[in-house]
Amino acid sequence: MPLPAAPVDDSQREIDFPVTDEPLREDVGRLGALVGEILSEQVGADFLAEVERIRKAAIARRESDGGVEVLAQQLSHLPLARAEDLVRAFATYFSAVNLAELVHRIRRQRDYQRAGASAQPGGLREVAAALRDAGVDADELRAALADCLVQPVFTAHPTEAVRRALLEKERMIVRALVAGFDEQRTPAERRADLAIIRTALTAAWQTEESAPEKPTVADELEHVSFYLTEVLYRILPVFHEIFEDALGENFPGVASPDGLLRFGSWVGGDMDGNPNVGAETIAATLATQRALVLAAYRADLRNLAQLLSQSATRVAISAAVLARIDDYRALLPPETRPRPRWQDMPYRALLDLIVQRLRATEAGLASGYGNAAEFTTDLELIGDSLRSHHGEQAGWFALRRVLRRARCFGFHLATLDVRQDSRQHDIALAALFADAGYAARDIEQRLALLRPLLLANACVSAADAPAAVATLAVFRTMAASLPRYGRVAFGLYIISMSRSAADVLAVLALARLGGCVDGDGAVPLDIAPLFETVADLQASQDVLRTLFAEPAYRDHLARRGGVQWVMLGYSDSAKDGGLIASRWALQRTQVELTELSAQAGIVIRYFHGRGGSVSRGGSKTERAVIAAPRGSINGVLRVTEQGEVIHRKYGIRAIALRNLEQAAGAVLRATLRPRAAEPREVRWREIVAVMAEVARGHYRGLVYDTPEFPEYFRAATPIDVIERLRIGSRPSRRGGSGGVDSLRAIPWVFSWSQNRAGLTAWYGAGTGLSAAIAEHGLATIQEMASDWPFLVMMLDDLEMVLAKSDMAIFERYSQLAGPLHAQLYPRIAEEFSRTREALLMIKGQTGLLEGDRRFRRSIRLRNPYVDPISLLQVDLLARWREAGRPEDALFAALVATVNGIAAGVQNTG
Repeated sequence: MPLPAAPVDDSQREIDFPVTDEPLREDVGRLGALVGEILSEQVGADFLAEVERIRKAAIARRESDGGVEVLAQQLSHLPLARAEDLVRAFATYFSAVNLAELVHRIRRQRDYQRAGASAQPGGLREVAAALRDAGVDADELRAALADCLVQPVFTAHPTEAVRRALLEKERMIVRALVAGFDEQRTPAERRADLAIIRTALTAAWQTEESAPEKPTVADELEHVSFYLTEVLYRILPVFHEIFEDALGENFPGVASPDGLLRFGSWVGGDMDGNPNVGAETIAATLATQRALVLAAYRADLRNLAQLLSQSATRVAISAAVLARIDDYRALLPPETRPRPRWQDMPYRALLDLIVQRLRATEAGLASGYGNAAEFTTDLELIGDSLRSHHGEQAGWFALRRVLRRARCFGFHLATLDVRQDSRQHDIALAALFADAGYAARDIEQRLALLRPLLLANACVSAADAPAAVATLAVFRTMAASLPRYGRVAFGLYIISMSRSAADVLAVLALARLGGCVDGDGAVPLDIAPLFETVADLQASQDVLRTLFAEPAYRDHLARRGGVQWVMLGYSDSAKDGGLIASRWALQRTQVELTELSAQAGIVIRYFHGRGGSVSRGGSKTERAVIAAPRGSINGVLRVTEQGEVIHRKYGIRAIALRNLEQAAGAVLRATLRPRAAEPREVRWREIVAVMAEVARGHYRGLVYDTPEFPEYFRAATPIDVIERLRIGSRPSRRGGSGGVDSLRAIPWVFSWSQNRAGLTAWYGAGTGLSAAIAEHGLATIQEMASDWPFLVMMLDDLEMVLAKSDMAIFERYSQLAGPLHAQLYPRIAEEFSRTREALLMIKGQTGLLEGDRRFRRSIRLRNPYVDPISLLQVDLLARWREAGRPEDALFAALVATVNGIAAGVQNTG
């Protein structure tokens, strides 16, 4: 084990750890003991004793299921410095729990790999065997793989509450813990592991959790690029090697396709509500991403050159390699030519010349590569020569890894999506048409104005009206960037708040006006409407029917391969109508649009705009894919990854690899052997449609139809703190007043997770479920909850949020609302109880999470540390508001509580 023995915490003895998880119990105990030593050293023995006293009181309160008054009293009116130290101490403890669980996932993954015959559930090996057993043959699999795409898209949404400096400390600890898996490590090596962990924990204690300034777009790009270059770039070839091993066992002769994995980003291109993003950031992002990936290639090629030292006097070298060396010696300046002593090492000489061409590419010189395909061709020349001259065991493996990366990351690293609110397009067009009332015109009037601009011979430039300058500049920048970076550099052009066909045609028209057309006069962009609210999702089929009826747009789609992308908004639909209404609207939309796809002869692909929390579509990717409507996946999974989810899923290479395996495996299952058609589903959909409408009415009755609710929301949640956090470059609102309507979904959900209510996920659900039980009978709903993956996943997600919620602690927050507490808290508490009772009734359980002991254990491990931070936040909120909300030490202490609770409940927004 990586750490010396330490006694198991008494609070853990009552927690169920199966035999396979005993190492986790040991890691939690050892890390906890180490944290205690650090707290005693850094603050004092008396402080550690106070932490222990409060922790034990929190455990006692939980075990007795009692109130929080005694614990709250211990934590009220503490000196600010003491309060902040306590928050950070508790946060450090459950950060250790988080890391122990993360490392245990890696341990269990290795256990499966060592077992040999036992493939890990959800892994590519298990999936390949299952497909073989289901009758899939090699030709069927090969054809499916040719069109498969798994593409995580990283966004800069402000949901990451921990700064990168601390994330890097976590990586140090994880590496040291993983090193301890090796039973052959010497005592000296184990002491070194312990020293690394102690150093990282101590340095983290001495580091502020939040940066002093809001991040710029460049800062956000640096953050996301860390995951792209340090994690995903490294593991990409490993993913393919694992897949090829799985295929070799089950489908000999089928290869892992290079196009299966791709990565995307919104950083630098997401203009929706962010005045800091526009044409300049798009250009800067493309240049930065290119520089990063070219630097990664140069490092790889230098390492490869050290390996490929073959001498022409010892082994034959292909004539094509020798000819390419001569070509590049003539092309590149004399000072960049390889060292004379390498003249008998052709591979090393050519790799050095390739590095020089990559440098010239970054500098924009004529001697650089024109595109990434030219670069991969050079690598393929070396690969062909190696394989033709007994080099398969003398460097081909390492070269192939670089080739895999080059084919995936190209010269762009990640495709850049561009996103803008439809209203901004309307403002630009109103200015260009000199028609102030353009946005208010009905759909037919707007379509009539747009059609002349969609023709291939229409004008491709326009005099800039001031209100259109920024919008047209974006399209001009994209037009200028395409020749340099290639079409693969751009992903989708996404239209937020899409409500009509005119919103999509507006982008096509503006692209032409901005000169964003190719040599054939076509607009080289995939335009994706984003349907966000429940009403917009319900109207999406009519919108696309109207769009497909437009000849100019059909021509555009034909030039884009007959593919229409649609983005589905999980966040705003849940904020608009609650969880059940949102999930059902999303499911129904995919069913209807998949049917429309077959009718219209156009491939419709879905881009899932999921967030981290359940309220924003956060679920396990594997389960979400399996629960999707039959035929909707069709080989493609494109999904947003943001905030704390990026770190949780992609912060550690082994975990990132596992997540990619699960996603790819689920896509293959859903595509090649989807679940059988279910005749009962027709009836089930009718039941859920009514359930969703009832739930939505109850949810909106509180959130939108109760006049006092906005005031209550601002008092009973720390939204006023969250709005000031320096964790994202864009504002928390799209504009408008201080009410709920204009607030973005992220701070909305963040606020309700902070106060431990989780209201955004379950409010209205109990009313909807109870109504369905009353009308159709418990047995019918139980049958649906057992046999319909859609409802199974939704109820499991609901159960998880209910288990994380704590109404006793939330009541303390609610009391901050003064008289409104008595008016609104009973309504909220009643719906919580109704939801919990309905869920338990449907599942046939007496308590939450009876079927998921690991998650139940995870919550119990954290609660003794999260509960005190929550009660400290309530106390500090009251003091801060009474003082007039100053930006002082009191606010800094509040920020520490926000970070702590976010890490403890493991989601922000």
